[in-house]
Amino acid sequence: MFKAILKLVTLSFFLWLPPGQAAPITVSAARIWPAQDYTRLTLESKHAIRYNMFNLNNPERLVIDLDNVGLGNTLNNLPKLVSNDDPYIKSLRVGRFKPGVVRLVLDLKGQVKPQLFVLKPVADYGYRLVLDVYPEQPVDPLMALIDSIPGTSNTPTSSPNVEKKPGNDKPEMTQALENSKVDNPATNTLLPPPTPPEMHARTLIIMIDPGHGGEDPGAHGKYGSLEKNVTLSIARKVKTLIDKQPNMRALLTRDGDYFIPLMGRVAKARKAHADLFVSIHADAFINSKARGSSVFALSEHGATSSAARWLAKSENEADLIGGVNIAVKDPYLARTLLDLSQTATINDSMKLAKDVLSQLGDINYLHTGHVEQAGFAVLKSPDIPSILVETAFISNPREERRLDDKNYQMKTARAIVDGINRYFSKNPALSKPRIAQIAN
Repeated sequence: MFKAILKLVTLSFFLWLPPGQAAPITVSAARIWPAQDYTRLTLESKHAIRYNMFNLNNPERLVIDLDNVGLGNTLNNLPKLVSNDDPYIKSLRVGRFKPGVVRLVLDLKGQVKPQLFVLKPVADYGYRLVLDVYPEQPVDPLMALIDSIPGTSNTPTSSPNVEKKPGNDKPEMTQALENSKVDNPATNTLLPPPTPPEMHARTLIIMIDPGHGGEDPGAHGKYGSLEKNVTLSIARKVKTLIDKQPNMRALLTRDGDYFIPLMGRVAKARKAHADLFVSIHADAFINSKARGSSVFALSEHGATSSAARWLAKSENEADLIGGVNIAVKDPYLARTLLDLSQTATINDSMKLAKDVLSQLGDINYLHTGHVEQAGFAVLKSPDIPSILVETAFISNPREERRLDDKNYQMKTARAIVDGINRYFSKNPALSKPRIAQIAN
C-alpha cells in the first residue's frame, strides 16, 4: 500500500513539471577545503549541474546560480561548512533565487581569482561541480619561508639566535635565502649562482610533498586509515627535523587536508628553488600481504618492474580523483626549458634515493633491496633531484597499524632526514645551476 502511494506521489510530481524540464538535481554531498593556497568548494551529484558565475564588488562577493537544482538539506547546511579561519571566504548564503534556480552568494575577504568547472564521475565520486577560490596574488613559497623565520617578518622582532652581518639589517639566513632568488625579470633569464666563497651562507631548501590530500584520499587501510593523513603527519615530522638543522629549511607542498595537482607540486618546488624534492606516500596493493618500504626515482626509459609501472600509473591518476581544471594552464608550467637534459638530475635522484632507502632499511623491511624507477609525474622536475618514498603498505593491516603509530612515524621521518644528510655529505650542494627559461 505504501509503495503504491509513493509511486502516485512521484508520478504527480513529474506531471506538475513544465514541459521539457527534468526533475531537479539533488546535491548528494558538499565539501569545503580551506587552505592558504586556495579554498575549494565541491558539490557532488548524480548528474552534471549547469551554472552561471559572476562577481560583485564593494563588498567583494561571488555569485553562483545553479540551474534545476533542488534546495535540500545538503545545500541548506552548506554555510555551516565555512570555517572562521578560511583565508578567502568570509561567509556563504544559499537560497532560491527564482523558479528553477538556486543561488549561492559567497562573501569574500578580499579580491580573488575563482575557477568553476565540472568533473566527470571517477572512483567513488559522481559528477562534481568544483569552485576553486585563488588569491589575487599567489603565495610565494620562498617568501613565506623567509617570513616564517623569527626576526625576518615585516614586524620588528628580536631573536638572540639570529646573527646579523655588519651593515646589513637582515639576518644572515634571510639574506642567504634571498640571495638564492636570482631571477632577472629584465631578461627573463636566470642569473648565475654566487661564487664558491659565498656558498657557506646558502641555506639548503628541501621541498617535502605529502602525497594526495583533500578530494584525493589516496589509499586506505583495513582499519580505516587514509594515506593522505598518514603522509601529512610524517611530512610534518620530516619538516620539524630538517628545520632544527643549521643552514637547512623545509617547505611543505601542502600543510593541511587539501588537494594540490601533481605538476602544481613540482611548480612549488621550482618556484622555491628547492635543492631536493621528497614525495611521501603509503603504498597499497591488491595483495594485502605485500609489505615493506620502497624508494623510487624518475625513469626516462620505462619502469624497472611491472610493480613500479603499476604504482606510477596509480599515483599519476591522483589528478583525476583530486580534480584538475584542465581548461586552465599554469603560466609557470607553460614556460619552455631550453637545452634541457634530465640525465644529470636523475643520476642525483638515484644517489639520494639509495641513501634514503638504506636508512629506511634500518627501521623496516624493504619491499625491494634496490631503488626502482618509473614515470611518476610528480618527479618530473628538470633541475631538482626528486624521489618518491613509499613508507610502507597501508593495505597491509600490520603495516597500517605501524603507520598510525606516532613513534613509528617519527622513526620514518628520521630515516628520511638521515638519508638526506648522508646524500649531502657526499654530494655538497655548492652551487645550484639555473636553467634559462623563456615564456611560450
